[in-house]
Amino acid sequence: MIPSNLPFGLDEYSARLTKVRAAMQQVGCDVLVVTDPANMAWLTGYDGWSFYVHQAVIIGPSGPPLWWGRAMDALGALRTVYMPSDAVFGYEDTFVQNPDKHPMEDLSRLLSAQGWANARIGLEMDNYYFTAAAYMSLVQELPSAIWVNANVLVNWQRAVKSPTEITYMRRAAKIVENMHATILNRAEPGMKKNELIADIYHAAIAGVDGHWGDYPSIVPLAPSGKDATAPHLTWDDNELQAGEATFFEIAGVYRRYHAPQSRTLFFGEPPAKYRTAEAAVMEAVAAGMEQAKPGNFAEDISNAFNATLNRLGFEKDSRCGYPIGLSYPPDWGEHTFSLRRDDRTVLEPGMTFHFMPALWLDDGGIEITEPVLITETSAEYLCTTPRGLMVKG
Repeated sequence: MIPSNLPFGLDEYSARLTKVRAAMQQVGCDVLVVTDPANMAWLTGYDGWSFYVHQAVIIGPSGPPLWWGRAMDALGALRTVYMPSDAVFGYEDTFVQNPDKHPMEDLSRLLSAQGWANARIGLEMDNYYFTAAAYMSLVQELPSAIWVNANVLVNWQRAVKSPTEITYMRRAAKIVENMHATILNRAEPGMKKNELIADIYHAAIAGVDGHWGDYPSIVPLAPSGKDATAPHLTWDDNELQAGEATFFEIAGVYRRYHAPQSRTLFFGEPPAKYRTAEAAVMEAVAAGMEQAKPGNFAEDISNAFNATLNRLGFEKDSRCGYPIGLSYPPDWGEHTFSLRRDDRTVLEPGMTFHFMPALWLDDGGIEITEPVLITETSAEYLCTTPRGLMVKG
């Protein structure tokens, strides 16, 4: 029985499967073992907090995908995937975190039972959810198989979003707009930061316009003052201070689709160097957005951004953007192209990315970032949050 809350229609899942099988042929694998939970969800609809144990979706040369994972999570698969129940396989709980046996032993038996013991099998080799021990177990249990590195093969098929995916991202963008409005409305000097983060979470999960908020793949990043010279610190119970910068890197999420956006908050008039940095970032972003159009390369955005930023006296030594969409912890990026020099990925309508022109200064950071959609002719900001520094009394 097909779940009533399946995020996409069966035709869309079928088209995705066809794309992945074509990519499998190009890299020379007969079978693909998909362990990234975002890729598992994109291919089958599966959605559950079970990625802390070994699980996978297996794509064979024909037929529906197979879902494989912990037996108790197989019940969740039956509630969320579109495949029939005979395509869902669960391994017994004695395999979970047991030093004497590994879940991949069970997966090897499943692959053998499907007639794939001698096949060319693709694996997501550089993935948060696939370990060295998992690989060693597969090699030992299936000595006649040929193992193919199919890392990010599925990710690349996700690069161009469907109309429904774009709708979901627009809903996520509305949620993050409300999250930033909540920050501007609630934040005051002397407020404990954890209390503000609680308000942000409430806005994130409550949703907007009747569309509920999902949990983000990255928790709110919200460093202040000197802490904001580092990009990835979270929060504590310190009080917000007047005259101090705090940046908020957060994301609205709808049905696992993310719209990340960052803003920097000041209480009182920001120092002149922050205003200078703000102006430089805004001008550099505008230059980059002029290059964000179909047929251009990912590096064209970065090169235009950095040329303008350098001309205005600032430098950024990291990439200035990356693709976004459906994701699970610990990251909301899609791990394919990057906005940086020498990335010759051709931009196509339907691609979405986080334009991330953050600067870290000697006494703080400035983040003014945007989720962006490549359209048929140019590019569109998904959010309407006022751009620039957030300044409050």
